[in-house]
Amino acid sequence: MINLSQVSLLDMLPPNLRADPTFAAAAVAADAQRSDILAAINKLPYFSRLDSLTDEEADELAYQFHVDFYDTDLPLQQKRALVANSYAWHRRKGTKSAVEELIRTVFGDGSVQEWFEYGGDPGTYRVITTNADTANEKADQFLAALATVDRASAHLDRIQVDVSDESTLYLGTVVHIGDTITVK
Repeated sequence: MINLSQVSLLDMLPPNLRADPTFAAAAVAADAQRSDILAAINKLPYFSRLDSLTDEEADELAYQFHVDFYDTDLPLQQKRALVANSYAWHRRKGTKSAVEELIRTVFGDGSVQEWFEYGGDPGTYRVITTNADTANEKADQFLAALATVDRASAHLDRIQVDVSDESTLYLGTVVHIGDTITVK
């Protein structure tokens, strides 16, 4: 099988035309155009190369696929992940797993607990995460992301940020054993 990207039109010309400078120049010029066209054709299938999308391509696909929570200021890896998962999220919108996947994609980690799992009011849920930014600088962004995928009948009860830190604990004890003598 012939690989079009490795074949030169000049090599395919018969010897009498290859010797003609006009035909040789035309074949070289056509090779340059053909290589540009082949490179553009290889960029057409977006889904087969989601891991190599550029910023502009990810932005365009996010618009085309109606990615609910999308910000052009996000890092490229997060943009690619949002575009790649958008179809699956649209199918599962309103489910606990869709909310958890969105939280993990955009904010790093997190889980959702339904009201019956933690004793809350019926129809509520809470988000548990270790990313402190979800409650501080990025709180509005976090709430906007949740609003795009949670179901209308469920309401956010609270965002629980679990923060842990390692520290050294020094503990000292003293044991005193002795008798008390009273002298009169």
